[in-house]
Amino acid sequence: MRVIVVGGGVLGTMHAWQAIERGHEVIQIEREDQARGASVRNFGLVWVGGRAAGPELESALRARTLWEEIGTRVPNLGFRANGSLTPVTTAPELAVAREAADRADAPARGYKLLSPQEVRALNPALRGEALLGALWCERDAAVEPRTAQRALQDALRTMAPERYTFLGGREVRDVPASRTAVRDDRGELHEGDAVVLCTGAWLGGMVRELVPELPVRRVRLQMMQTEPLDEPLTTSVADADSFRYYPAYGGPALDAMTSAQAQGPVAAEHKMQLLMVQRSDGSLTIGDTHEYASPFRFDVEEAPYAHLATVAERLLGRPIPPVRKRWAGVYAQCTEPGRVVHRQQLQDRPGVWLVTGPGGRGMTCSPAMAEDTANELDW
Repeated sequence: MRVIVVGGGVLGTMHAWQAIERGHEVIQIEREDQARGASVRNFGLVWVGGRAAGPELESALRARTLWEEIGTRVPNLGFRANGSLTPVTTAPELAVAREAADRADAPARGYKLLSPQEVRALNPALRGEALLGALWCERDAAVEPRTAQRALQDALRTMAPERYTFLGGREVRDVPASRTAVRDDRGELHEGDAVVLCTGAWLGGMVRELVPELPVRRVRLQMMQTEPLDEPLTTSVADADSFRYYPAYGGPALDAMTSAQAQGPVAAEHKMQLLMVQRSDGSLTIGDTHEYASPFRFDVEEAPYAHLATVAERLLGRPIPPVRKRWAGVYAQCTEPGRVVHRQQLQDRPGVWLVTGPGGRGMTCSPAMAEDTANELDW
């Protein structure tokens, strides 16, 4: 088969990977020279721990396996099975962690409730004085988001130099009716046996024309990156506010926590949690906020960054390194209950599929999402 993949982000690139692995030819088209959207503006987390039970968790666990397999073959992905810790500092937070660790699916996620001594033995950089323990998720992992797509593309060129072509700097403008093809902004028609549109947060223009009532919304976030920390952060780290935003933690203990323990005003206003990951150069990626109401602001606000720094320093027991980068990003999130990603065949366009809306699951689940597409299309 000849597969046309539109989108150079992690979801599109994983679709290209699946097609090449199955022996097909791939033309991958990206409107920028390289991906610049949510696929590079994230934590690089393969985040199993917080996923909702059911299809979402199944997708995350399958993706975790695939990430490790691909990471073995593509070392420049920077895959590492570092796990994650969610430290808790109050009795209500500890109750949520304990409830999660006692659930039936805890072994699949790699959950374990650790004592303060066990936390510091596993991650000595966490020297905060008020720790009551932490929820350990052994199945969580990380990759390097700023370089992952290029590393995968380079690997595809090496694996299949005659079957893989990446066309950057070309925007797809049209998907002709009754054809399995796309036309780019240079007027070139790319025909194939299958077309997969992985357009990310680009939901207007051509995408709106093709699917006017798309059940996907856009979400904006703010993040930052520090100078290198002078010691290893051996695990990814979340704060207890993440219990409020990830569906895995829902239950009586979380209800009691949210009733007894309000978020601070900045965290509540910006719908915040702390996530912190150490990059391969030692720097820390720290975030994030959630903004849902459009139109999004064009500037970044300082109050959330100050809040994140305060929370990170409380957990580390020391000042964070100087911040060297700040950024905002936008991702597309499927709003259909129970759906991990929105996937549909376009009407009157044989073999043309739209796959979008992975939301905050994109980096985690993209290998499994692409595998599901390949299986559904019988590649």
